[in-house]
Amino acid sequence: MALWPMKRHGIAAGALALTAALTLSACGSDSGGTDTASGDASASAAGGAKLVNPGKLTVCTNVPYEPFQFKDDSGKIVGFDVDIVDLVAKKLGVEQEIVDIDFAVIKSGAAMATNKCDLAAAGMTITEERKANITFSDPYFDATQALLAKKGTGATSLEDVKAKGLKLGAQASTTGLDYVKEQGFDPTEYADSPKELLALQAGQADVIVQDLPVVLTWLKKPEIAEKFELIASLDTGEQYGLGMKKDADPVLVKTVNEELAAAKSNGTYDEIFVKWFDKKPGELG
Repeated sequence: MALWPMKRHGIAAGALALTAALTLSACGSDSGGTDTASGDASASAAGGAKLVNPGKLTVCTNVPYEPFQFKDDSGKIVGFDVDIVDLVAKKLGVEQEIVDIDFAVIKSGAAMATNKCDLAAAGMTITEERKANITFSDPYFDATQALLAKKGTGATSLEDVKAKGLKLGAQASTTGLDYVKEQGFDPTEYADSPKELLALQAGQADVIVQDLPVVLTWLKKPEIAEKFELIASLDTGEQYGLGMKKDADPVLVKTVNEELAAAKSNGTYDEIFVKWFDKKPGELG
């Protein structure tokens, strides 16, 4: 699966981040980006912000994670996070360029540390563990987890899932996974949200845990709503942040936070929120 005042997507710190960073440095990225990992980013934008690629704000994400980032019918990556980051790119006088990369590499901080991107926008929850390797923006979305189940289970809580012996699934490397593990579950892990949903549809899982906005988006599809239902919301108190490398360029950090604050104060944030969620901030559940 987070508004200023409303999670997801921890293998994270230390040795793993270093290993991932070294791997990225050696192998590069099949999905785009830059090969400047061996040196500092030198391109600069309006206001003197240092960027990986001249004229571009390079942004790492993990697609699909609808409605935060996904491909539309034309193949273009769109979504709530994309529109939010566009505000920053506009302020910098550059274009947003999106790099689709594995979420584990994003949340470890390796994608930013090796200059694969300036910024990560991937529905990523701010956690103390992740902060060891990532500079986060101010929170921009309040997140809530949810349980999606096949109809007829009779479950309305995690306690029911355990009592009824239902098979629980979760997306790997996410705070949703962490949360249910903390509650004593050992769920089956799936690499991404589409595979998690597919497992539910195939009967490999009876219930899955995922960010509420993602679940609500799935349930807009008749074929999903016909067979599955939201059985519980889990208020885990999470918030999403935009991620930058540890000790990131202060000009970039300042610009990101100023644009987030401006969008909230001038109504732009609310407009983007309603566009993607069909509800105002605070009304999702």
